[in-house]
Amino acid sequence: MRVDRWLWCTRFYKTRGSAAEAVKGGHIKLDGQRCKAAKAVAVGDQLCITKGEETWHLTVVALPSRRGPAIEAQACFCESAESIEQRLAQRSRRSAIAEQAPTSGRPDRRTRRLIRVRRGRS
Repeated sequence: MRVDRWLWCTRFYKTRGSAAEAVKGGHIKLDGQRCKAAKAVAVGDQLCITKGEETWHLTVVALPSRRGPAIEAQACFCESAESIEQRLAQRSRRSAIAEQAPTSGRPDRRTRRLIRVRRGRS
């Protein structure tokens, strides 16, 4: 099965085209290497998926025959414990930064600059 089709069937992306763009953009790594959308995925392969600020480290457990419900999709991969911990830690950091917003309304130029500095961007 193709990487882009597997990502679409397991509901990481809403369309197969967006999954193919993510693979082309280097956001998907198969066994630690960048790949093309047509690269074949087999049971036991390691996938690293980066979407926005979140990263999943997965092992392919099954190849889905269709894009079914979420329960079927989740049965097709196994996420490592470290990956789960890292994602939860990132989420808590992002929520802590959001709570520290200097104003309650729409931020002005100075406030946006402060928010970017807190998030580690310049």
